[in-house]
Amino acid sequence: MRAALIPSIRIAFFSALLPALLPTFFSALLFASLTASAAGDAHGEGADSVTMHHRTPDRSGQYVVPGLTWQRAAHLQRDTGFDGKIEGAVNAQPLYWHSADTGAAAQSNGLLIVATETNAVYALDATTGRTVWRTALGPAVPRSAMPCGNIDPLGVTGTPVIDAASGTLYLDAMVLREGQPRHFVFGLSLRDGAVQKGWPLDMEAALKTRGVAFTSRAQNQRSALALMDGQLFVPYGGNWGDCGDYRGMVVSVRLDHPGVANVWATRAAKGGIWAPGGIAAADGQLFVSTGNTEGTRTWGDGEAVIRLRPDLRHSADSRDFFAPADWKQLDDADLDLSGVNPVPIDLHGRKLIVALGKDGKAYLLDRENLGGIGGALDVARVSSSSMRTAPASWATADGVFIAFQGAGSACPSGEAGAGLTVLRVASASRGGIGTAWCAALDGAGSPITTTSDGNADRIVWVVGAEGDERVHGFRADNGEPVFTGGSAQERVPGVRHFATMLAANQRLYVAGDGRVYAFKAGQ
Repeated sequence: MRAALIPSIRIAFFSALLPALLPTFFSALLFASLTASAAGDAHGEGADSVTMHHRTPDRSGQYVVPGLTWQRAAHLQRDTGFDGKIEGAVNAQPLYWHSADTGAAAQSNGLLIVATETNAVYALDATTGRTVWRTALGPAVPRSAMPCGNIDPLGVTGTPVIDAASGTLYLDAMVLREGQPRHFVFGLSLRDGAVQKGWPLDMEAALKTRGVAFTSRAQNQRSALALMDGQLFVPYGGNWGDCGDYRGMVVSVRLDHPGVANVWATRAAKGGIWAPGGIAAADGQLFVSTGNTEGTRTWGDGEAVIRLRPDLRHSADSRDFFAPADWKQLDDADLDLSGVNPVPIDLHGRKLIVALGKDGKAYLLDRENLGGIGGALDVARVSSSSMRTAPASWATADGVFIAFQGAGSACPSGEAGAGLTVLRVASASRGGIGTAWCAALDGAGSPITTTSDGNADRIVWVVGAEGDERVHGFRADNGEPVFTGGSAQERVPGVRHFATMLAANQRLYVAGDGRVYAFKAGQ
């Protein structure tokens, strides 16, 4: 089965002012500006916070950790003084909130926000790991109450998002209400976890009033949420097992007076949006990837990258969508394009997108003209296994690099079957996608990268989720290991597949069943 972005005026200004600067410096400057815009509001509130999945709207997964060099990474150790106890399994990425208005209990350390499948939301002191507040959203849904699925119980699965301006956490929770599973969207105060006025929103009831069919039992919410233009965007797909009548769907929710603003859904049945990274944003627009559709001989928005405006308007123009020419075969073989979120990148002045599919292929697209059916700039087989975790991306003078969990099929040193693969996009044309390096990994985590200053000492981090249960770090330039998991006490048992780490507060965090683990670099 299956925002803050840089205005075009600012881009033009820097392009005209700094044409002689090296590409690496310009990339670092652009990244720093993106980060500041995405993380904080006009008053600097939460300026070093991590408010969304993979930190920025493009879901690139880049973090700055001062002092975390290649050399110091070798001495990474689990912070045994970090409590981190929680209740329930975790599929969503934790978030980090640092604000003077958080409250005296943790204003100096910041809060680590964790949402679980038991519908418990925790704010942990980011340094001690002790609970600052805990909010129960209602009973989670047992597997026995669902027509299919593989999460038991089912509560909060998709990564929440923080509105820095109001200090509010937004999330979707599956709640058992009067014996029936229902999707509720909550707004919680980050100060104390209280449910904000007007929330929660019963998604099924709200859509019904607009004449939109939505069955909570059939729809699942496992992709990361997004914010843009004062609206919350919630993506939906189906449950594991592909049962029931569901659609790939994005719903926008008004924040001032909670309610449904707009809806987009696939024309054909199914076509779920279920990538952990969810919605990627670039150029003031939203991009989603959809999965296999059912019962159609003509293309109905499945197996695709779809461009949506903030009002969720989508046109039938080929500039606004891409689907592989063999979309019907992908449908029939359950080889979704929606296991990985679209990856917006910029290269040599071109605006591009990379899509990664369960068919093991990477598709390079023109972001300004997605190309319609079969309209990719380049297609390359890059993995012998399905790709379905959240990728990380970064730019250097040598091109744009994309790290994903998957068995590389074109590894330069013959590491066939290695569990971590890094692609290099060198040009916006046929043959533009290649494999830079591969590394051994036993597990199914989603990678991120850290640098010590925004550019130097870039490290690709990934956890061996449901594998060796260890944290791994690799030099981003050549794949050489810098941290191989440490001693037995550095293991992170109970971390679910697709899990991604978070870098904040001079630490790396990863959430597992019943516990959040913190790591610090030694001397």
